[in-house]
Amino acid sequence: MGLDLSGRAYRQQRWAARTALAAGGLAVLVPLAYGGVGGVLLLVAGAAGLGLSAVAVWWTLTLRGPVRWAAATVAVALPAALVALFAATLFWALLASVALWTVAVWSGRYALRGTGSARVRVMRERKAAPPKRAVLIMNPRSGGGKVDRFALKEKAERLGAQVVLLDPDQPQDVTALARKAVAEGADLLGVAGGDGTQARVAAVAAAYDIPFLVISAGTRNHFAMDLGLDRDDPAACLDALGDGVELRVDLGFANGRPFVNNASFGAYAAIVQSPGYRDDKIGTSLELLPDLLTRQQGPRLTARAAGTTLEAPHAVLVSNNPYRTDDPFGFGRRDRLDAGVLGVLGVRVDSAAEAAALLLDPAPAGLTILTATEVVIEADRPEIEAGIDGEALVLPAPVHCRITPGALRVRVPRKRPGVPPRAPRLDWRLLRKLAATVGRTAVHRRGPFL
Repeated sequence: MGLDLSGRAYRQQRWAARTALAAGGLAVLVPLAYGGVGGVLLLVAGAAGLGLSAVAVWWTLTLRGPVRWAAATVAVALPAALVALFAATLFWALLASVALWTVAVWSGRYALRGTGSARVRVMRERKAAPPKRAVLIMNPRSGGGKVDRFALKEKAERLGAQVVLLDPDQPQDVTALARKAVAEGADLLGVAGGDGTQARVAAVAAAYDIPFLVISAGTRNHFAMDLGLDRDDPAACLDALGDGVELRVDLGFANGRPFVNNASFGAYAAIVQSPGYRDDKIGTSLELLPDLLTRQQGPRLTARAAGTTLEAPHAVLVSNNPYRTDDPFGFGRRDRLDAGVLGVLGVRVDSAAEAAALLLDPAPAGLTILTATEVVIEADRPEIEAGIDGEALVLPAPVHCRITPGALRVRVPRKRPGVPPRAPRLDWRLLRKLAATVGRTAVHRRGPFL
Protein backbone atom coordinates (compact mmCIF):
# COMPACT_ATOMS: atom_id res chain seq x y z
CA MET A 1 0.00 0.00 0.00
CA GLY A 2 1.44 3.41 -0.97
CA LEU A 3 1.81 6.47 1.12
CA ASP A 4 -0.90 8.80 -0.05
CA LEU A 5 0.55 12.26 0.28
CA SER A 6 -1.11 14.93 -1.76
CA GLY A 7 -0.49 18.43 -2.96
CA ARG A 8 1.24 20.92 -0.75
CA ALA A 9 1.77 18.59 2.23
CA TYR A 10 3.51 16.05 0.02
CA ARG A 11 5.80 18.66 -1.52
CA GLN A 12 6.71 20.00 1.93
CA GLN A 13 7.69 16.54 3.15
CA ARG A 14 9.68 15.82 0.01
CA TRP A 15 11.64 19.05 0.27
CA ALA A 16 12.12 18.57 4.02
CA ALA A 17 13.66 15.15 3.28
CA ARG A 18 15.98 16.72 0.71
CA THR A 19 16.94 19.45 3.16
CA ALA A 20 17.69 16.86 5.85
CA LEU A 21 19.94 14.86 3.54
CA ALA A 22 21.77 17.94 2.30
CA ALA A 23 22.24 19.43 5.77
CA GLY A 24 23.39 16.09 7.20
CA GLY A 25 25.96 15.67 4.47
CA LEU A 26 27.24 19.22 4.85
CA ALA A 27 27.44 18.80 8.65
CA VAL A 28 30.09 16.14 8.03
CA LEU A 29 31.80 17.73 5.02
CA VAL A 30 32.21 21.29 6.34
CA PRO A 31 34.64 20.47 9.19
CA LEU A 32 36.45 17.95 6.97
CA ALA A 33 36.84 20.47 4.16
CA TYR A 34 37.91 23.20 6.57
CA GLY A 35 40.39 21.02 8.42
CA GLY A 36 41.51 18.77 5.57
CA VAL A 37 43.49 15.75 6.74
CA GLY A 38 43.71 17.42 10.13
CA GLY A 39 39.92 17.40 10.32
CA VAL A 40 39.84 13.63 9.75
CA LEU A 41 42.48 13.13 12.42
CA LEU A 42 40.45 15.30 14.81
CA LEU A 43 37.40 13.08 14.31
CA VAL A 44 39.52 10.01 15.03
CA ALA A 45 40.96 11.75 18.10
CA GLY A 46 37.46 12.63 19.27
CA ALA A 47 36.28 9.02 19.04
CA ALA A 48 39.41 7.81 20.81
CA GLY A 49 38.96 10.47 23.48
CA LEU A 50 35.41 9.31 24.18
CA GLY A 51 36.64 5.77 24.58
CA LEU A 52 39.43 6.83 26.94
CA SER A 53 36.96 8.91 28.95
CA ALA A 54 34.78 5.82 29.41
CA VAL A 55 37.83 3.85 30.53
CA ALA A 56 38.70 6.61 33.03
CA VAL A 57 35.14 6.59 34.39
CA TRP A 58 35.36 2.81 34.85
CA TRP A 59 38.62 3.14 36.78
CA THR A 60 37.08 5.93 38.88
CA LEU A 61 34.23 3.62 39.88
CA THR A 62 36.26 0.46 40.45
CA LEU A 63 39.49 1.69 42.06
CA ARG A 64 40.37 3.40 45.31
CA GLY A 65 43.02 5.79 46.54
CA PRO A 66 45.22 8.11 44.43
CA VAL A 67 44.66 6.09 41.24
CA ARG A 68 40.92 6.73 41.49
CA TRP A 69 41.40 10.49 41.74
CA ALA A 70 43.86 10.46 38.86
CA ALA A 71 41.32 8.58 36.74
CA ALA A 72 38.57 11.01 37.78
CA THR A 73 40.76 13.92 36.69
CA VAL A 74 41.26 12.30 33.28
CA ALA A 75 37.53 11.57 32.97
CA VAL A 76 36.76 15.27 33.44
CA ALA A 77 39.77 16.88 31.77
CA LEU A 78 39.91 14.79 28.59
CA PRO A 79 36.43 15.73 27.23
CA ALA A 80 37.09 19.37 28.13
CA ALA A 81 40.42 19.24 26.29
CA LEU A 82 38.76 17.72 23.22
CA VAL A 83 36.13 20.45 23.14
CA ALA A 84 38.83 23.09 23.45
CA LEU A 85 40.90 21.42 20.71
CA PHE A 86 37.96 21.29 18.31
CA ALA A 87 37.04 24.90 19.06
CA ALA A 88 40.62 26.10 18.61
CA THR A 89 41.25 24.31 15.30
CA LEU A 90 37.89 24.29 13.49
CA PHE A 91 36.55 27.68 14.60
CA TRP A 92 33.37 28.55 12.71
CA ALA A 93 33.31 25.16 10.95
CA LEU A 94 32.42 23.46 14.22
CA LEU A 95 29.54 25.85 14.88
CA ALA A 96 28.36 25.52 11.30
CA SER A 97 28.43 21.73 11.59
CA VAL A 98 26.33 21.81 14.76
CA ALA A 99 23.83 24.19 13.15
CA LEU A 100 23.61 22.06 10.01
CA TRP A 101 23.07 18.91 12.03
CA THR A 102 20.27 20.64 13.95
CA VAL A 103 18.61 21.53 10.65
CA ALA A 104 19.07 17.96 9.42
CA VAL A 105 17.41 16.46 12.51
CA TRP A 106 14.50 18.91 12.52
CA SER A 107 13.88 18.60 8.77
CA GLY A 108 14.22 14.82 8.83
CA ARG A 109 11.69 14.41 11.61
CA TYR A 110 9.30 16.80 9.91
CA ALA A 111 9.58 14.83 6.68
CA LEU A 112 8.91 11.51 8.42
CA ARG A 113 5.74 12.67 10.15
CA GLY A 114 2.78 10.88 8.65
CA THR A 115 4.84 7.97 7.29
CA GLY A 116 3.92 5.78 10.25
CA SER A 117 7.52 5.65 11.51
CA ALA A 118 6.67 7.10 14.92
CA ARG A 119 3.03 6.22 15.51
CA VAL A 120 2.23 4.76 18.88
CA ARG A 121 -1.25 3.77 19.96
CA VAL A 122 -2.41 6.05 22.75
CA MET A 123 -4.18 4.77 25.84
CA ARG A 124 -7.93 4.69 25.42
CA GLU A 125 -9.99 7.05 27.56
CA ARG A 126 -13.34 5.98 29.00
CA LYS A 127 -16.11 8.20 30.33
CA ALA A 128 -16.55 7.98 34.08
CA ALA A 129 -19.14 9.31 36.50
CA PRO A 130 -17.78 11.37 39.43
CA PRO A 131 -17.13 9.33 42.59
CA LYS A 132 -19.58 9.49 45.45
CA ARG A 133 -17.10 8.74 48.20
CA ALA A 134 -13.48 9.43 47.29
CA VAL A 135 -10.79 8.78 49.91
CA LEU A 136 -7.38 10.35 49.36
CA ILE A 137 -4.27 9.45 51.34
CA MET A 138 -1.75 12.30 51.57
CA ASN A 139 1.84 12.32 52.81
CA PRO A 140 2.65 15.88 54.00
CA ARG A 141 6.41 15.28 53.68
CA SER A 142 6.36 13.98 50.15
CA GLY A 143 8.02 16.14 47.51
CA GLY A 144 9.38 18.55 50.10
CA GLY A 145 5.94 19.44 51.48
CA LYS A 146 3.83 19.78 48.32
CA VAL A 147 0.65 18.84 50.17
CA ASP A 148 0.81 22.04 52.21
CA ARG A 149 2.42 24.19 49.51
CA PHE A 150 -0.38 23.50 47.01
CA ALA A 151 -3.18 23.30 49.63
CA LEU A 152 -4.11 19.83 48.39
CA LYS A 153 -6.06 18.80 51.47
CA GLU A 154 -8.23 21.92 51.36
CA LYS A 155 -8.99 21.65 47.65
CA ALA A 156 -9.79 17.94 47.89
CA GLU A 157 -12.21 18.51 50.74
CA ARG A 158 -13.91 21.34 48.83
CA LEU A 159 -14.47 18.83 46.02
CA GLY A 160 -16.11 16.40 48.44
CA ALA A 161 -13.25 13.97 49.04
CA GLN A 162 -12.27 12.55 52.43
CA VAL A 163 -8.58 13.10 53.18
CA VAL A 164 -6.45 10.80 55.32
CA LEU A 165 -3.34 12.78 56.31
CA LEU A 166 -0.38 10.59 57.26
CA ASP A 167 1.50 11.33 60.47
CA PRO A 168 5.16 12.09 59.52
CA ASP A 169 6.38 11.02 62.97
CA GLN A 170 4.54 7.70 63.11
CA PRO A 171 4.87 5.15 60.27
CA GLN A 172 1.52 3.94 58.98
CA ASP A 173 0.51 1.02 56.79
CA VAL A 174 -1.01 2.70 53.73
CA THR A 175 -2.22 -0.66 52.41
CA ALA A 176 -4.23 -1.21 55.59
CA LEU A 177 -5.58 2.34 55.42
CA ALA A 178 -6.69 1.81 51.82
CA ARG A 179 -8.41 -1.49 52.61
CA LYS A 180 -10.19 0.11 55.56
CA ALA A 181 -11.42 2.93 53.30
CA VAL A 182 -12.86 0.42 50.82
CA ALA A 183 -14.53 -1.53 53.62
CA GLU A 184 -16.19 1.72 54.73
CA GLY A 185 -17.60 2.38 51.28
CA ALA A 186 -14.94 4.26 49.29
CA ASP A 187 -15.56 4.11 45.55
CA LEU A 188 -12.26 5.83 44.64
CA LEU A 189 -8.80 5.73 46.21
CA GLY A 190 -6.13 8.33 45.63
CA VAL A 191 -2.63 9.17 46.82
CA ALA A 192 -0.60 12.36 47.12
CA GLY A 193 2.84 10.90 47.67
CA GLY A 194 5.79 9.11 46.15
CA ASP A 195 5.60 6.34 43.57
CA GLY A 196 6.16 3.62 46.20
CA THR A 197 3.11 4.77 48.14
CA GLN A 198 1.16 5.13 44.90
CA ALA A 199 1.91 1.50 44.02
CA ARG A 200 0.73 0.04 47.34
CA VAL A 201 -2.59 1.87 47.27
CA ALA A 202 -3.00 1.21 43.54
CA ALA A 203 -2.78 -2.53 44.24
CA VAL A 204 -5.71 -2.24 46.67
CA ALA A 205 -7.75 -0.25 44.13
CA ALA A 206 -6.98 -2.89 41.48
CA ALA A 207 -7.96 -5.74 43.81
CA TYR A 208 -11.38 -4.16 44.41
CA ASP A 209 -11.71 -2.83 40.83
CA ILE A 210 -12.34 0.76 41.89
CA PRO A 211 -10.74 3.87 40.31
CA PHE A 212 -7.40 5.19 41.47
CA LEU A 213 -6.39 8.86 41.48
CA VAL A 214 -2.75 9.91 41.13
CA ILE A 215 -1.78 13.26 42.67
CA SER A 216 1.71 14.34 41.57
CA ALA A 217 2.99 15.35 45.01
CA GLY A 218 6.10 13.15 45.01
CA THR A 219 9.68 14.12 44.23
CA ARG A 220 9.98 12.72 40.69
CA ASN A 221 6.44 11.56 39.86
CA HIS A 222 7.44 9.17 37.06
CA PHE A 223 4.05 7.44 37.09
CA ALA A 224 2.22 10.77 36.89
CA MET A 225 4.48 11.85 34.01
CA ASP A 226 3.67 8.76 31.95
CA LEU A 227 -0.03 9.26 32.62
CA GLY A 228 0.30 12.73 31.08
CA LEU A 229 -0.48 14.58 34.32
CA ASP A 230 0.77 18.02 35.32
CA ARG A 231 3.80 17.39 37.54
CA ASP A 232 4.31 21.09 38.26
CA ASP A 233 0.82 21.61 39.65
CA PRO A 234 -0.39 18.62 41.71
CA ALA A 235 -3.60 20.48 42.55
CA ALA A 236 -4.61 20.15 38.88
CA CYS A 237 -4.76 16.38 39.32
CA LEU A 238 -7.72 16.87 41.67
CA ASP A 239 -9.79 18.16 38.74
CA ALA A 240 -10.33 14.49 37.90
CA LEU A 241 -12.78 14.28 40.83
CA GLY A 242 -15.23 16.33 38.78
CA ASP A 243 -14.27 16.41 35.12
CA GLY A 244 -12.39 13.14 34.74
CA VAL A 245 -11.93 10.13 32.47
CA GLU A 246 -10.59 6.65 33.13
CA LEU A 247 -7.58 4.85 31.71
CA ARG A 248 -6.99 1.10 32.06
CA VAL A 249 -3.30 0.54 32.80
CA ASP A 250 -1.08 -2.38 33.76
CA LEU A 251 0.38 -3.13 37.17
CA GLY A 252 3.69 -4.88 37.83
CA PHE A 253 4.52 -7.22 40.70
CA ALA A 254 7.82 -8.48 42.12
CA ASN A 255 7.19 -11.44 44.44
CA GLY A 256 3.74 -9.99 45.06
CA ARG A 257 5.05 -6.48 45.76
CA PRO A 258 3.30 -4.05 43.36
CA PHE A 259 5.16 -1.47 41.30
CA VAL A 260 3.84 1.21 38.96
CA ASN A 261 7.28 2.15 37.57
CA ASN A 262 10.05 -0.38 38.01
CA ALA A 263 11.92 -2.89 40.12
CA SER A 264 15.73 -2.70 40.07
CA PHE A 265 18.27 -5.34 41.07
CA GLY A 266 22.04 -5.37 41.26
CA ALA A 267 24.58 -2.69 42.13
CA TYR A 268 22.17 0.25 42.55
CA ALA A 269 19.72 -1.79 44.61
CA ALA A 270 22.57 -2.89 46.88
CA ILE A 271 23.83 0.68 47.34
CA VAL A 272 20.47 2.10 48.42
CA GLN A 273 20.31 -0.49 51.21
CA SER A 274 23.26 1.22 52.94
CA PRO A 275 22.27 3.21 56.06
CA GLY A 276 24.45 6.11 54.94
CA TYR A 277 22.97 6.42 51.44
CA ARG A 278 20.29 8.98 52.29
CA ASP A 279 22.76 11.35 53.97
CA ASP A 280 25.65 10.94 51.51
CA LYS A 281 24.60 9.42 48.19
CA ILE A 282 27.84 10.16 46.30
CA GLY A 283 30.20 9.17 49.10
CA THR A 284 28.33 5.94 49.82
CA SER A 285 28.22 5.02 46.14
CA LEU A 286 31.96 5.63 45.67
CA GLU A 287 32.71 3.54 48.74
CA LEU A 288 30.62 0.53 47.69
CA LEU A 289 30.93 0.49 43.89
CA PRO A 290 34.50 -0.89 43.63
CA ASP A 291 33.56 -4.11 45.42
CA LEU A 292 30.17 -4.39 43.70
CA LEU A 293 31.45 -3.83 40.15
CA THR A 294 34.40 -6.20 40.59
CA ARG A 295 32.05 -8.81 42.18
CA GLN A 296 33.85 -8.93 45.51
CA GLN A 297 30.55 -8.12 47.19
CA GLY A 298 26.88 -8.41 46.30
CA PRO A 299 24.95 -11.32 44.83
CA ARG A 300 25.73 -12.91 41.50
CA LEU A 301 22.48 -12.52 39.58
CA THR A 302 20.92 -14.44 36.72
CA ALA A 303 17.90 -13.01 34.93
CA ARG A 304 15.63 -15.06 32.68
CA ALA A 305 13.08 -13.40 30.39
CA ALA A 306 11.45 -14.27 27.06
CA GLY A 307 13.82 -17.16 26.38
CA THR A 308 16.90 -15.02 27.10
CA THR A 309 19.28 -15.59 30.00
CA LEU A 310 21.36 -12.73 31.36
CA GLU A 311 24.36 -14.19 33.18
CA ALA A 312 25.87 -12.17 36.01
CA PRO A 313 24.52 -8.71 35.08
CA HIS A 314 25.66 -5.82 37.23
CA ALA A 315 22.18 -4.31 37.09
CA VAL A 316 18.72 -5.35 35.91
CA LEU A 317 15.80 -2.95 35.60
CA VAL A 318 12.33 -4.46 35.18
CA SER A 319 9.71 -1.85 34.28
CA ASN A 320 5.94 -1.74 34.08
CA ASN A 321 5.90 -1.37 30.25
CA PRO A 322 9.13 -0.54 28.42
CA TYR A 323 10.93 2.79 28.63
CA ARG A 324 12.05 4.70 25.57
CA THR A 325 15.72 3.95 24.97
CA ASP A 326 16.18 5.25 21.41
CA ASP A 327 14.94 8.82 21.86
CA PRO A 328 17.39 11.19 23.62
CA PHE A 329 14.63 13.79 24.08
CA GLY A 330 12.23 11.31 25.66
CA PHE A 331 14.63 8.93 27.37
CA GLY A 332 13.09 7.38 30.46
CA ARG A 333 9.50 7.92 29.36
CA ARG A 334 7.00 5.21 28.54
CA ASP A 335 4.81 5.65 25.48
CA ARG A 336 2.08 3.47 26.96
CA LEU A 337 1.13 1.86 30.23
CA ASP A 338 -1.28 -0.68 28.74
CA ALA A 339 0.86 -2.81 26.40
CA GLY A 340 0.74 -5.79 28.78
CA VAL A 341 4.51 -6.37 28.85
CA LEU A 342 7.44 -5.70 31.15
CA GLY A 343 10.47 -3.82 29.91
CA VAL A 344 13.82 -5.42 30.75
CA LEU A 345 17.14 -3.56 30.74
CA GLY A 346 20.28 -5.46 31.74
CA VAL A 347 23.84 -4.12 32.01
CA ARG A 348 27.05 -6.09 32.36
CA VAL A 349 30.47 -4.38 32.23
CA ASP A 350 33.48 -6.39 33.40
CA SER A 351 36.38 -4.32 32.10
CA ALA A 352 37.47 -0.88 30.98
CA ALA A 353 37.28 -2.03 27.35
CA GLU A 354 33.64 -3.08 27.82
CA ALA A 355 32.91 0.29 29.43
CA ALA A 356 34.28 2.01 26.30
CA ALA A 357 32.21 -0.30 24.07
CA LEU A 358 29.10 0.60 26.04
CA LEU A 359 29.63 4.22 24.98
CA LEU A 360 30.91 3.79 21.42
CA ASP A 361 29.29 0.59 20.14
CA PRO A 362 25.75 1.11 18.72
CA ALA A 363 24.84 -2.40 19.93
CA PRO A 364 27.13 -3.20 22.88
CA ALA A 365 27.25 -6.80 24.07
CA GLY A 366 26.97 -5.63 27.68
CA LEU A 367 23.55 -4.03 27.16
CA THR A 368 20.38 -6.12 26.88
CA ILE A 369 17.00 -4.57 26.07
CA LEU A 370 13.88 -6.72 25.64
CA THR A 371 10.25 -7.18 26.67
CA ALA A 372 8.57 -10.06 28.45
CA THR A 373 5.46 -10.92 30.43
CA GLU A 374 7.49 -12.60 33.18
CA VAL A 375 11.03 -12.14 34.47
CA VAL A 376 12.80 -14.34 37.02
CA ILE A 377 15.78 -12.95 38.95
CA GLU A 378 17.93 -15.64 40.58
CA ALA A 379 20.92 -15.23 42.89
CA ASP A 380 23.65 -17.22 44.61
CA ARG A 381 22.15 -16.34 47.99
CA PRO A 382 18.71 -16.69 49.63
CA GLU A 383 17.84 -12.97 49.47
CA ILE A 384 18.17 -10.23 46.85
CA GLU A 385 18.36 -6.48 47.40
CA ALA A 386 15.78 -4.64 45.32
CA GLY A 387 14.60 -1.12 44.67
CA ILE A 388 10.83 -1.12 44.12
CA ASP A 389 9.60 2.24 42.85
CA GLY A 390 12.50 3.88 44.66
CA GLU A 391 12.03 2.06 47.97
CA ALA A 392 14.80 -0.22 49.28
CA LEU A 393 13.68 -3.78 50.00
CA VAL A 394 15.15 -7.24 50.47
CA LEU A 395 13.20 -10.02 48.74
CA PRO A 396 13.55 -13.82 48.98
CA ALA A 397 15.23 -15.36 45.94
CA PRO A 398 14.27 -16.09 43.27
CA VAL A 399 12.23 -12.97 42.54
CA HIS A 400 9.38 -13.50 40.09
CA CYS A 401 8.33 -10.34 38.25
CA ARG A 402 5.06 -10.34 36.33
CA ILE A 403 2.61 -7.93 34.83
CA THR A 404 -1.17 -7.87 35.17
CA PRO A 405 -2.60 -6.25 32.01
CA GLY A 406 -5.33 -3.67 32.53
CA ALA A 407 -5.47 -4.31 36.26
CA LEU A 408 -5.77 -0.67 37.31
CA ARG A 409 -8.47 1.89 36.58
CA VAL A 410 -6.78 5.29 36.78
CA ARG A 411 -8.95 8.39 36.91
CA VAL A 412 -7.28 11.44 35.33
CA PRO A 413 -8.46 14.97 34.46
CA ARG A 414 -10.00 15.19 31.02
CA LYS A 415 -7.85 18.27 30.41
CA ARG A 416 -4.20 17.49 31.13
CA PRO A 417 -0.81 18.04 29.42
CA GLY A 418 -0.69 14.50 28.03
CA VAL A 419 2.33 12.41 27.02
CA PRO A 420 4.56 14.13 24.42
CA PRO A 421 4.53 12.08 21.20
CA ARG A 422 7.63 10.16 20.26
CA ALA A 423 9.65 11.97 17.63
CA PRO A 424 10.15 9.95 14.43
CA ARG A 425 13.39 8.02 14.34
CA LEU A 426 15.75 9.37 11.70
CA ASP A 427 15.52 6.70 9.03
CA TRP A 428 17.95 7.86 6.34
CA ARG A 429 16.89 5.13 3.93
CA LEU A 430 13.29 6.28 4.10
CA LEU A 431 14.40 9.91 3.80
CA ARG A 432 16.26 9.05 0.59
CA LYS A 433 13.08 7.48 -0.78
CA LEU A 434 11.03 10.51 0.15
CA ALA A 435 13.58 12.87 -1.38
CA ALA A 436 13.78 10.91 -4.63
CA THR A 437 10.07 10.38 -5.27
CA VAL A 438 8.35 12.12 -8.14
CA GLY A 439 4.98 10.41 -7.77
CA ARG A 440 2.69 10.31 -4.77
CA THR A 441 2.84 6.61 -3.97
CA ALA A 442 6.53 5.83 -4.14
CA VAL A 443 7.13 5.54 -0.40
CA HIS A 444 5.58 2.53 1.30
CA ARG A 445 3.55 3.10 4.41
CA ARG A 446 4.75 1.46 7.56
CA GLY A 447 2.45 -0.21 10.02
CA PRO A 448 0.16 2.12 11.97
CA PHE A 449 1.66 1.22 15.33
CA LEU A 450 5.11 0.46 16.68
